[in-house]
Amino acid sequence: MQKNNMIICRCEEVTYADLKKTKEKYNCTARELKLRTRAGMGYCGGRTCRSAVDKIASSLEKQKEKDIIPLKYQPPVRPVSFADLGGEHK
Repeated sequence: MQKNNMIICRCEEVTYADLKKTKEKYNCTARELKLRTRAGMGYCGGRTCRSAVDKIASSLEKQKEKDIIPLKYQPPVRPVSFADLGGEHK
């Protein structure tokens, strides 16, 4: 698999190429990159791809690394039990 076809955000199916093109087109920060591509906005809330998106944003970034604001992740709005997801109810 080529680097450009590598999926970075599995939840939203955002590839490395998507992130790279968006970064080059808009010269955006990590946060803007997330908002424009939806990377990190899926079911996991960015827990699996946040560091990769930050790293891609910083590697493509022309600014100093200290100016890059890392992405935050948020837990789900409310907890869901496994029983609610299809487990056995007692």
